[in-house]
Amino acid sequence: MSASPDFKAIIIGSGPAGLTAAIYLSRANVPNLLFEGQQPGGQLTITTEVENFPGFPEGITGPELMLKLRAQAERFGTVIRGETVESVDLSAQPYTVRTGEGQYAAPVVIIASGSTARWLHLQDEEKFHGKGLSACATCDGFFFRGQEIAVVGGGDTALEEAIYLTNFASKVTLIHRRGEFRGSKIMQERALANPKIEVAWNSIPKQYQADDKGNLTGLVLQDTTGGPDRQLPVTGCFIAIGHTPNTAFLNGQLPTDESGYLVTVPGTTSVSRPGVYACGDVQDHVYRQAITSAGTGCMAAIEAERWLAGVGH
Repeated sequence: MSASPDFKAIIIGSGPAGLTAAIYLSRANVPNLLFEGQQPGGQLTITTEVENFPGFPEGITGPELMLKLRAQAERFGTVIRGETVESVDLSAQPYTVRTGEGQYAAPVVIIASGSTARWLHLQDEEKFHGKGLSACATCDGFFFRGQEIAVVGGGDTALEEAIYLTNFASKVTLIHRRGEFRGSKIMQERALANPKIEVAWNSIPKQYQADDKGNLTGLVLQDTTGGPDRQLPVTGCFIAIGHTPNTAFLNGQLPTDESGYLVTVPGTTSVSRPGVYACGDVQDHVYRQAITSAGTGCMAAIEAERWLAGVGH
């Protein structure tokens, strides 16, 4: 199986970045094919309420928002296939994209494959997504006003998220497996000086606890120095141990930073190959928001359309 020669762009990923790129390309009359990947709709599909995406004053669930974006892309002509990209050949144009079901080719490839939050992989962890467990303080902190919550991690991300969450929570417990943080000195000082932050040193979550509705009510903490387990009553837990960009299928063909995120030309979504663009969380380790992902998806589509026009495709 191969893509029709009429397709000018292949989009890898179906989160806000990929679907926004598809909408803009289709409205610019650039025929495009989008592969949904292993998690159609991206990370928003495990988010219950989205209250910070413009245009939805009453809020909207993550899955509903992604279904609306998908329907909008299809309305304008994007072809969407539920396949996962296994490899890409960027050595020559048209570029070749392979999935488990076939091989496809197009002069433009937009990489919007996102990143995957690193979880603790405790028993029944996935059942707590949207019920007290999160990997994004900016996304979900608002829902924990006046509550006692926890942040797991010891780097700058964990420290930043703990400080941010004090704007909402009555108490934030920073859980770190060591006796000292890995984060920068300035972030450590800010966190330790915050009266709302308490630190659980030498501790790791061992078990999630729930009420009869499945909502998080606490954590069982294991002492990494051999002491007894203890219970920490919290209604929210934010995992801040990093994200892994979904780039394995590229097999090292594009430059990445030290954390594995794709490197783009500053102020653009262009990467090191003509006609190849990266947008969304696969190249953004700073903001990681649905709206910023959608914005870079728009950028990628406009840049791709102009590049195609310039080379005569």
